[in-house]
Amino acid sequence: MEAGPSTATTNNQAQLHPLPQTQFYSVEYPGYVRPASVPQAIRNLGGPSSLETAFRRGASKSETLVELRFQPDDSFMHSVPGEVVANNSIVIKVTRRKRKVLRGPGQYEHIGDFKAEAVGILHKTARFRSMVDFQFAPESDDPISRLRSAMDNMDVQAITSYRVPPEKEDYRIASGSLSPQSQLHPVHTAMNIDPQLMEENTIPVTNAVSSSKDAFRSNLRLFPPPIFSRQSIAQSYNFKGNPASIVSTVVNEQTGEEKKRLINRMRWKGYGPATIAFSDANVPEKPPMNVEAVREQVDQNIIKKLDELFVQRPVWTRTSLFNQIPTTAAREIHNSKVILPLVCYVFHDGPWRDTLVRLGYDPRKDPEGRFYQRLYFRNANHPINRPSVVTRRQERATAITAVNNPEEVRTSHMFDGVNLTKETAAFQLYDITDPMLKEMIEDPDDIREVCDERDGWYSTHALERIKAILRLKFFSLLDGRPATEEECQAVLEQTDVESSKAVSSSRNGKLRLGKHNMAKGALRPEEAAAFRLRATLDREKKVTTQR
Repeated sequence: MEAGPSTATTNNQAQLHPLPQTQFYSVEYPGYVRPASVPQAIRNLGGPSSLETAFRRGASKSETLVELRFQPDDSFMHSVPGEVVANNSIVIKVTRRKRKVLRGPGQYEHIGDFKAEAVGILHKTARFRSMVDFQFAPESDDPISRLRSAMDNMDVQAITSYRVPPEKEDYRIASGSLSPQSQLHPVHTAMNIDPQLMEENTIPVTNAVSSSKDAFRSNLRLFPPPIFSRQSIAQSYNFKGNPASIVSTVVNEQTGEEKKRLINRMRWKGYGPATIAFSDANVPEKPPMNVEAVREQVDQNIIKKLDELFVQRPVWTRTSLFNQIPTTAAREIHNSKVILPLVCYVFHDGPWRDTLVRLGYDPRKDPEGRFYQRLYFRNANHPINRPSVVTRRQERATAITAVNNPEEVRTSHMFDGVNLTKETAAFQLYDITDPMLKEMIEDPDDIREVCDERDGWYSTHALERIKAILRLKFFSLLDGRPATEEECQAVLEQTDVESSKAVSSSRNGKLRLGKHNMAKGALRPEEAAAFRLRATLDREKKVTTQR
């Protein structure tokens, strides 16, 4: 007889139940929640809207962060961070029905009838796995506490009336000066804890003062930050004291009391060259007072060398000036921040923008100052990135080489039309030695009688011609070849035809203070490419014709 299918096996199979598609979300609340305290628990979690955002489908990682505040009305209390994680659990509803069974005369037994029913799927759960951090309870009557409360309540009058209180430097005061509401341990006022749990740690202030004359408390008023880190594991970052901090003694002029405090000797002191606009009537005759006060603290040999250079030439760029002195002195000037303000001032707009001008010299009143005007062209193809470690090491090696060879002439600030020393065009007219450009720069025919804010001492037509040739020669060298005479003549002819229309349209608007840098007019990448293509085709055509 052949064995057939077992009837018992078929009868023992579990019954199939459809799984409801209702979606549920859960919160593992780290505390005791009773039915009557559910609204308060939801409020501690940020309210229904916060939970809906955290559990929303497609919520970003920042939106799924849940914060639990045991005291939501106190902005200084550190919240407990939580996060929403994925879950694939089934929510089961368990029902218990009781019935009595008679076991004897007057004896009943309660038997429970349990029924389990799947009601939905649990997709997401909000969990709190980190420990509760220290809680801060600053005094409520402190001005900072009142300001924060006003900002939370949008009290405009209280916010606008806030003033920074004067610094009393009473960082350590007697415990007897505690306010009445702070007579006990701060935890009593910050959290509702049974006083019996704090008996061992609570010392009435009256007893503390009577038992010890040196009972003091800190009054540093260290308020917690507005945002706390979510990093729960301590990081070992090798803490070291600030090497720039030194101990300073401060004497109270009224009482004569001496106090020692730490100050940062590298703090910003406001050193910098005097800066003026082109529209200012007068130029600085002497350094700022705070700079003059520290004149004796700098190297006088460097000051003497700079004075000599500014006598030879009243206007320099930083590059041209640093190329005249040893690299060690240039590094000292850069690190000092106070040497240059002792000998020069700066225009922040106009033809001499960002140049270093000798104190007392006004290039706007001297026609010879036209040779020191600065031209700048943006190179859109030149990326401005932070130099790498390797690049900085190479620069230091180059600086060391320059120190070992002090007779080496550095010409990175000059333009001769043949050699290219950098990828950005920023030159003073004085430093352009290209024969064609030098002739145009020294031409005395197109000179203004009154200095102009945009063109300086040159007429608009003359300056546009200089800029056009400088632009052509510089960008041609970037392409790896010098510009030909024919290309320069073509550019001059095109400039003569179009300059009047372009100049008139560009002069309609008034210059905005600090926005003009003589860098306007640089060719866009597509225009520069088209110009180079036309020049190449014309050159090849001429070569073919000659053959």
